[in-house]
Amino acid sequence: LKLSMKLYVLFESAVGYSLFEKEEFEEIGAELGTLQESIKSFESFSQYIKLRAFAPFLSQETALSNQLAISQCNVTDDLKEFLKLNLPKVKKSKGKFQVGLSELKLANEVHEKLGCAVSASETVAEIIRGIRLHFTKFLTKFKKGALKKAQLGLAHSYSRAQVQYDVNRQDKSIIQAIAVIDQLDKDINTFCMRIKEWFNWHFPELGVLVSDNHTYARIVACIESREDLDEDKREALTAITQSEDVTDEIYEACKNSMGQDMMDMDKNIIKEFADRVVEVVDYRLEMQNYLGERMNAICPNVTTLAGENVGARLISHAGSLVNLAKLPASTIQILGAEKALFRALKTRGNTPKYGLIFHSSFIGRAGAKNKGRISRNLANKLALASRIDQFGKKQTTKFGETFKGQVEERLKFLAHSGGELKKNAEVMEEVLAELRGEGLFVEPPPMTKDELEAMAKKTEELKEDEPEEEDGKKKKKKEKKEKKEKKEKKKDKKRKEKEVTNEEEEEEIQSEKKKKKKTKKSKKSEQFIQAQQIFIKR
Repeated sequence: LKLSMKLYVLFESAVGYSLFEKEEFEEIGAELGTLQESIKSFESFSQYIKLRAFAPFLSQETALSNQLAISQCNVTDDLKEFLKLNLPKVKKSKGKFQVGLSELKLANEVHEKLGCAVSASETVAEIIRGIRLHFTKFLTKFKKGALKKAQLGLAHSYSRAQVQYDVNRQDKSIIQAIAVIDQLDKDINTFCMRIKEWFNWHFPELGVLVSDNHTYARIVACIESREDLDEDKREALTAITQSEDVTDEIYEACKNSMGQDMMDMDKNIIKEFADRVVEVVDYRLEMQNYLGERMNAICPNVTTLAGENVGARLISHAGSLVNLAKLPASTIQILGAEKALFRALKTRGNTPKYGLIFHSSFIGRAGAKNKGRISRNLANKLALASRIDQFGKKQTTKFGETFKGQVEERLKFLAHSGGELKKNAEVMEEVLAELRGEGLFVEPPPMTKDELEAMAKKTEELKEDEPEEEDGKKKKKKEKKEKKEKKEKKKDKKRKEKEVTNEEEEEEIQSEKKKKKKTKKSKKSEQFIQAQQIFIKR
């Protein structure tokens, strides 16, 4: 960068876009000290930088759309026109100015759109901090408190747009519900095991007769102790065990039990703990029912195809239903098995065939050889079902039912290795025909000639507005290709030279080795001749 050049700083606010100007700008750290001192007072800072242009937002909708685009580091049409009007032309004053922005990604976007030099350095960040501090003093026409009101209103609208609140498709409740259910399952298992270990000292035979943890906790809460088990509790006990044979065995084991006696204080504590565990189990069932209702309301096709828990875990792992609908089928297939995938890529082993989809009933019913095929087919149908649930206007379960039937047919086809399978296009046409008959699907009307002409005009205008940018991009691409080709040619020459030198060196080394061998042989032969002569003389 040059030492002295003009700097134009872009500042985005809730009121509009503003462009500030500084005459001489040095991209070095020595200027930071004076800049930080000048920020303290408006008089010194106004001498340091001046307001060049200001473009207010005409409505709250335009302010929101521009703010959403800037948060994603995108340049809107309003920002592009504002910069084109107020910045000098790039060709005439090339290298004489640069635009300072708050973020590097936004600066790169501005550079691609306008072709001007940009900067997002520490000095630019300090200048933007000073502008934010004294912004109301630069704009003298604004009333006191107007900027705060605009900021508050834009903040509320921006948060609403980010949350994307919709009553019918509020998938945040699904993510929280499945997380609560998973945590409750872990807690219930630990609590039930604790009850078993505690109550087994008093009644060890009950753990052999009843294997299920939930029913064991309910039985402990019902009988309290061996001494309190009488004929009055038989009906309640049969309702819990759901078999008279098990109740009879419990009564017989209670008479001949080997467990130790229990004090009243211990009995009361175990009874309270068992009641609490039973309440948690009941609450878990309520949460499961709530999850089923929410899944049927938000994504009915995914629930009918994969079930409540599998669909909810997929949505939770993806982050939202929108993210799940954007994912391809190959990603949905291994969603939840990321560690195994990266481990397989590192070790060059076999990649996983399924992730969270493994808990589906289809994969459990498939054979060992066909699990991968069924998981791929199921992931394909889940991708279609999630997109229909997210982007469809009217919700139905018919797509999910047809997809489920297709997966069933695939299971039978792989098991019996025969039969014909329907194509996706045929199945979708049948479902759409049923929906048309019920009035749930209405095809959009075809575009008229006037609309088509208007679309063609808009595309031509857009092409005319940005011919220079496309030419500049093409030139840059050509220059990059030429540079790469030149570098590759240089590398090839160096490699060839190295190969030639290496061959010559190898030849020299081999010739030296041969000479050494010859000298060794000649020395040995001379020594042998001398020894023969000495022997003859003797």
